[in-house]
Amino acid sequence: MKKTLVVSISGIRGIVGRGLDPEVLINFSAGYGTWIRQQAEAQGAQPKVVVGRDARVTGAMCARLVMSTLQSLGIDVIDADLATTPTVEMGIIASGAQGGIVLSASHNPAEWNALKLLNGTGEFLSPEEGQAVLDFAAAGDFAWTTYADCGTYTRQDFLDYHIDQILALDFIAAEKIAASNFTVAVDAVNSVGGLAIPALLKRLGLRDEQIIVLNGEPTGIFAHNPEPLPHNLADIMQLVEERGADLGIVVDPDVDRLALVENGGRFFSEELTQVLIADFFWRFREGPYATNLSSSRAIEDVAAQYGQAVHRSAVGEINVVKKMQAVGAIAGGEGSGGVIIPDLHHGRDAVVAAAIVLQHLANEDTTLSAIRATMPTYAMAKHKTAIGKFNPDDLLARMAERYASERLSTIDGVKIDFADGWVHMRKSNTEPIIRVYTEAATAEEADALAERFMGELLEG
Repeated sequence: MKKTLVVSISGIRGIVGRGLDPEVLINFSAGYGTWIRQQAEAQGAQPKVVVGRDARVTGAMCARLVMSTLQSLGIDVIDADLATTPTVEMGIIASGAQGGIVLSASHNPAEWNALKLLNGTGEFLSPEEGQAVLDFAAAGDFAWTTYADCGTYTRQDFLDYHIDQILALDFIAAEKIAASNFTVAVDAVNSVGGLAIPALLKRLGLRDEQIIVLNGEPTGIFAHNPEPLPHNLADIMQLVEERGADLGIVVDPDVDRLALVENGGRFFSEELTQVLIADFFWRFREGPYATNLSSSRAIEDVAAQYGQAVHRSAVGEINVVKKMQAVGAIAGGEGSGGVIIPDLHHGRDAVVAAAIVLQHLANEDTTLSAIRATMPTYAMAKHKTAIGKFNPDDLLARMAERYASERLSTIDGVKIDFADGWVHMRKSNTEPIIRVYTEAATAEEADALAERFMGELLEG
């Protein structure tokens, strides 16, 4: 089998045993640990790292390798064990650790795993931080400790703390949610969402009989493709319809993305999750929103209704976070269903997003289908085109020059905004392709726009 390993400043992911091997895990964990020790020394502190994992079958095995490596560098380890990515991020804040590692390949299939690397603020590493980790890993000059200086090991579950902080937010009123008597279906794709989301719902006042859990056992044997897209979610859509549920909550394996199913069983586009959250906030707060260049323009349409601004960043969670911090955004996110609430922390968090959705429905005394009927509707197409021996930067530069008279952004590839749609072209860092994302009024128009620009990219 071909070895598969993708190394970037945001983390290391691959197929376990076919690229993401023990020596790889140890090397990159040691590179990260060396960077952590540098941070701790600058603070005059004992280095400490929180480690958590989703429910993948390989998770416990990989986590043991990672934690032992960190301890061998004199770093104290807090084992959060089965935990959502946002829960680990909250654990870093709660424990005062210098960073954290999440063993999760997000929506990738079960044979994949990854090291998701976090800094001392619970955020993904910046490009500079990530490059420092890669440089330490490449150098391989690690300061292994003797028996007297090994790091300590403790276990701590941060889920209760995470939910406590959500319920303490001034815009969450659990008693109002409880009084609404919602029936909620949950698809946890056999991972840690099966622990986190029902626990949240119970703390929000829902009774056991109001919570219908599908694929809730955290076995790591995913019942379906774990990416929360409509063609993977037929079972929960049918369940919501048959049981007359008010809402379906769908999360990915590490619970940083939220997709929804409307009452009646229709999929509520993951591109609209962040739009729904922004609509919630703008009803009682003023302030800008930040998202990436590849997310739906529906967010601008809703912002216009409230006279608020939307700021766009390069694709990638940390890029959205940095944009949020620069403009003072009240919230942010990505069209993949990722929502970032700075009142809580600067990370995509489907747990707090689920609470906000229920609060919104309770506040407005309405249904998700009724809200959907008031929202703008677009169709997106996501394609890629092979470029062979061509230089992707040259191809993108030519497109930017050709469309210089249009509304254009070159902060992340080339994005062109037309009156009736947009196209975003970005090079891949791992294969000789250019990704071409488009949005238009209909699926046919979005596909046609993508086909047009894939052709233009390779024209002489």
